[in-house]
Amino acid sequence: MTKPVVRPSVLAIDPYVPGKSGAPGAARVFKLSANETPLGPSPRAIEALRALAPEIAAYPDGAATRLRQAIGAAHGLDPERVVCGAGSDNILALIALSFLREGDEAIYTQHGFLAYRIVILAAGGVPVIAPETDYRASVDAILGKVTERTKIVFVANPNNPTGSFLPRSEIERLADALPSHVLLVVDAAYAEYVRREDYSPALELAATRENVAVTRTFSKIYGLAGLRLGWGYASAQVVDAMNRVRDPFNVSSAAIVAGVAALEDKAHLSAAATHNERWLPWLTREIEALGLEVLPSVANFIAIRFPLEAGRTAADADRFLTARGLVLRAIGAYGMPQFLRLTIGSEEANRLVVAALGEFVASWRAAPRAAHG
Repeated sequence: MTKPVVRPSVLAIDPYVPGKSGAPGAARVFKLSANETPLGPSPRAIEALRALAPEIAAYPDGAATRLRQAIGAAHGLDPERVVCGAGSDNILALIALSFLREGDEAIYTQHGFLAYRIVILAAGGVPVIAPETDYRASVDAILGKVTERTKIVFVANPNNPTGSFLPRSEIERLADALPSHVLLVVDAAYAEYVRREDYSPALELAATRENVAVTRTFSKIYGLAGLRLGWGYASAQVVDAMNRVRDPFNVSSAAIVAGVAALEDKAHLSAAATHNERWLPWLTREIEALGLEVLPSVANFIAIRFPLEAGRTAADADRFLTARGLVLRAIGAYGMPQFLRLTIGSEEANRLVVAALGEFVASWRAAPRAAHG
């Protein structure tokens, strides 16, 4: 050998490519590609960051004690069983590193978050995909993929990019049916947006079962995506394993103080949820009225299906919208090339998107008439 050899499972990883954030040539840009909150961060979080500035020469608390205590108080959890990280992606990676050996299998669903495949392969595991039904995870399909080599099941609830969810009863059925040695990881990044009585982020399951873990994030409704902050909750054994492999200072001082302040600002959290509760059904209704299909969503985004005909595809729509400064997310990497994902934005952005989509649909509907003179 003349050079270091990369582990084959690492070479099998397709690097995660974020949605685009710019629109060259557009006078104004509305970034609606990353599921960020249009309300921005809590003013309390901003003030906490300003107050921290003179202290950034010092290392943060490696245990993120204040933050774990604040999370515990906000959700009624034991802070000793909370582990924090640089985004929920970091928590997912810690779980994979802790519980997958070379050749072990981990399951995720057909249109599940791309990070699952990445963390599985990075840990040397084997990704196993369970088919979805109508862009929704199926408990039976997941259970049908379980083998003696299965060690982890990842379920996004709600799921990104489809916006679908599994009700509490189905998550409980899955947890009940899995072998006790298989860790069920419920990724509840969008839990704060859900307004369904039959939904649960599964924290109660993680609190009472040895083989259930939940991951959460501050990147969405709390508006702290730029600070990279997430957390997980699981049994003492699972958390102990994760703490053994995580970096000593994987959460910055800035993320800690901003996270604590964001949790304390209940009014800002409520305003963000209320905004989404208003505009999610409005966008769904208005876009469907244009003749486009919108997948039912309980999160802060919707997936819009476009025809496959030339000039009418999702790629055509993406170019049309981007030229007008409206940046959506192409989700072909999720096996959904005919869809664009639209984040619920500000009122201005939402109305502009509907108007632009109306122009796009009118243009390709008018084309056949023009062709015949």
